[in-house]
Amino acid sequence: MAATGAGQKLAAGLYFISTPIGAARDITLRAIDILGTADVIAAEDTRSLRHLMDIHGIPVGDRPFLSYHDHNGERMRPRILAALEEGKSVAYASEAGTPLVADPGYQLGASAIAAGHVVTAAPGPSAALAALTVSGLPSDRFLFAGFAPNSGGQRRRWLEDLRGIAATLILYESPKRINGLLGDMESVFGGTRRVAVCRELTKKFEEITRGTVAELVTAFEGRTVKGEIVVIVDRARETGAGEAEIEAALREALTCQSVKDAAASVAELTGAPKREVYQLALKLAGGN
Repeated sequence: MAATGAGQKLAAGLYFISTPIGAARDITLRAIDILGTADVIAAEDTRSLRHLMDIHGIPVGDRPFLSYHDHNGERMRPRILAALEEGKSVAYASEAGTPLVADPGYQLGASAIAAGHVVTAAPGPSAALAALTVSGLPSDRFLFAGFAPNSGGQRRRWLEDLRGIAATLILYESPKRINGLLGDMESVFGGTRRVAVCRELTKKFEEITRGTVAELVTAFEGRTVKGEIVVIVDRARETGAGEAEIEAALREALTCQSVKDAAASVAELTGAPKREVYQLALKLAGGN
């Protein structure tokens, strides 16, 4: 597809637009060109996109300005696909960041592709990649895992599935659940794995907190946290302690500590997941 320029008419097709996650000036020149010339504009949040366009002096004019999100997709997709069928260009923008990354738009893109229409992207801001960049953790291999489940039991099972993956993990989380997530990560991953909690990226109160899981559990304990959060977790690594070594350490600790305290101290010492160490400690204590 030919590059788009200011005032140049767009070819027919669906254009996914990445929009700023905070700082309005992070929008790309190509995104501005597309938003200024597309025949139809669609957005997850029309108010947010209209505000962004106002900031950059992009008039909507008499062009259709459609709302497209998770709750109205079934109803709105046929209208957008009809516009594409008529040979029109359609720009679609998520509320913030890159479309389809924990945002609506997948079904729209898949449907447009299935119908034989051109689908392209104007790349730009992404909270996931911005957080990975500033985390200080390896970026040569990573997995975007999205939002963790809400409930503790489901979240721990979800983390169990991610525990052994040899790639840096990228998670999204609500500020109301960040403490629960960190606590469950300590139980499942162990306390020594490195992690970075990135909050309000590119915004006035941007904050990146780095350390081990155990250190961040302490750092966020009792805090009232606000804003958008991305959590970056170091890849799975060898703990350096085998099962025999962990069992020996537990047997010694259990001679003078409760099961809970022994498991906690051995998990911290070896870097092994606290949950596994606790289960082994219960087994050993029950056999004594």
